Amino acid sequence: MPLKRMFFVVLALLATSKAIAQPDVINVGSKTFTESYVLAEIMAQLLEINGYKVARRFGFAGTLISFQALRNGEIDVYPEYTGTINEVILESQRTLNLAELSAALTLIELDLLSPLGFNNTYALTVKTSLAERLQLEKISDLTQYPMLKFGLSHEFRDRADGWSGLKDIYALPQSSSGIEHGLAYQALLTDEIAVTDAYSTDAELLRYDLVILQDDLGYFPSYLALPLARQDMNANAKEILTLLTDRIDANIMQSLNAQVIIDGKTFSEVASEFLFEQNLSRTLRSDSRNLWPTLARNTLTHLKLTGIAVLAACIIGLTFALAVYRSKSLSKILLYTAGLLQTIPSIALLALMIPLVGVGQLPAIIALFLYSLLPITRNAITALTTIDPLIQQVAQALGLSTRQQLRYVYLPLSLPHLLSGIRIAAVVSIGTATLAAFIGAGGLGEPIVTGLALNNTSLILQGALPAALLALLTELTFEGIERGLVPPHLISTQSTS
Repeated sequence: MPLKRMFFVVLALLATSKAIAQPDVINVGSKTFTESYVLAEIMAQLLEINGYKVARRFGFAGTLISFQALRNGEIDVYPEYTGTINEVILESQRTLNLAELSAALTLIELDLLSPLGFNNTYALTVKTSLAERLQLEKISDLTQYPMLKFGLSHEFRDRADGWSGLKDIYALPQSSSGIEHGLAYQALLTDEIAVTDAYSTDAELLRYDLVILQDDLGYFPSYLALPLARQDMNANAKEILTLLTDRIDANIMQSLNAQVIIDGKTFSEVASEFLFEQNLSRTLRSDSRNLWPTLARNTLTHLKLTGIAVLAACIIGLTFALAVYRSKSLSKILLYTAGLLQTIPSIALLALMIPLVGVGQLPAIIALFLYSLLPITRNAITALTTIDPLIQQVAQALGLSTRQQLRYVYLPLSLPHLLSGIRIAAVVSIGTATLAAFIGAGGLGEPIVTGLALNNTSLILQGALPAALLALLTELTFEGIERGLVPPHLISTQSTS
């Protein structure tokens, strides 16, 4: 297939990889913490009970990614909190009431549905033993103990109603380090940190016997939980979600979280039991816990993400390498550019894609493609520019044209290097693709993200082990391809690094 045609095939694959919203399907999203999963599952099941098809797009990494997914139409609704909307989404300089929040969101074509009934405020929490020993009751008490180590969730440290404002209001002398919210509780129990942020309805507060410190200066605003939806979402579906209005108080929400965290129930089971108890469902949904269909789906998605990205990098990277390898200056520019992209942290590159192409599989594929360029182009240029000068002179003496030299001499001799670069790109992409779950791309990162939210090692391994196995199989596959295509004397005499 000619390079131009292959290039357009890849572009078509990239374009079609972006999820196309189906008008008869309601896309329900969530963030990456237990309560958001539970509420999203309750909403999803309620819609299904009332005859709607639902696509679950759970596990978006933080407020801004979830909000961007909503604005871009990747999801139609997800559970949010008034304080978060006020401080993070609208960046209001004052606390807006529900009517004001609703009016502001209408301007950006979003609808605020009715509150669910509880206020899940931020809080600072410590172990009961530490609170008793140091007589900690209020946040202001922490000013007396500058040696206490704070480990705070990344979003809390960065948001306007989070750490920076709290530190200023209370004149706290401590510094803080960032930690994933679900892991913070484990760090608290092992005394790696002394203080962390929490949601007031977190089940871990009960599970680990933790104490919430009183917000004695009234810093934290109200965080009423409610569904945040697109204006163009089906009006009747919105009406159905209002059936949840004021049905979940703080105690019920903490109990629902505890059923997942402490009792080990699935989100589906907890949501089904809640809807049944609230007379919103006539049957209890059974959860077969069948691992294999989920594993197969995640693996196929993972292969799709990495396969398209590496294929695109091979076509475009090798094309550029063949075009510039004879020029040292152009080769350096190409390699420096690809190398610069490699220095951007994976999660940061994924985040940078969101304003450009939204969330989901397309930004993940683009990011993986950019990461794959460096090993492919570097190995290709290195191989093409280190051909023995004597062989080059012989090819010229035989009267071979530039194209013939490339086809019959340069490419065959460079094949070990070329395959090595593609192999490295494929293996690295398989590992990096697990982060794509944070922007709703799915794949083997999905159980890892959920496992982090639940402190569930088993779930984490359901993503980590298959990803490691895929990487190993990729290595073995390329080793077999190399043995089949490359003469033994070239394998033994040329570097495959």
